[in-house]
Amino acid sequence: MVFISKDENVTKAHARYLEYRLLQEATQAGRFLIDQNQAAGSKLPESDREDMEVFLAHIRTLLPVLGSDLLVPITQPAAKQQAGGILFCRSKGAEARGRRTPDGFVVYRGSTAVPQERASANKWPYVLSLRNDLIANGTLVKHRDFYEFAKDTLFSSPSAAAAVIQGGSANGLTQWKTESGRLLKEIDEDA
Repeated sequence: MVFISKDENVTKAHARYLEYRLLQEATQAGRFLIDQNQAAGSKLPESDREDMEVFLAHIRTLLPVLGSDLLVPITQPAAKQQAGGILFCRSKGAEARGRRTPDGFVVYRGSTAVPQERASANKWPYVLSLRNDLIANGTLVKHRDFYEFAKDTLFSSPSAAAAVIQGGSANGLTQWKTESGRLLKEIDEDA
């Protein structure tokens, strides 16, 4: 995607400032692994910085319309989160915390997953592939007797998240529960 100024008033210094801010926001959003995140930015007068922040606000508005969630944080502010609040998935001493979002299901940083895959994982290669990808990219790191999530991680569904945590196929609607033990399935039925 390319963004241009209608008055052709964006200089190289402005572009460097925008590049720096976009990389900063994309890194904070945590949706994608950013290979090049060392933009130096540039020092701009306060009025130019404010103009570029307005330009950046327009970019933030247009990206989702154009189909990109690059700058949208994985964990949405509380007002945008869906019913159920924080949910827990526990298995063989591992405990994960997460919640539904408009984009799927987020497992929070610091959550743990079992270290071994179950036999059922062999029937569903997607589970093995997803776990291995998360281990390879540093999202799941070995910590004591478990794998630990190094960052908030978005999954396509509660079941995909539960399968990674439990090391095999899982029904997320019955594996994710509130602190009081209410199933995600029950929350969905009440909604």
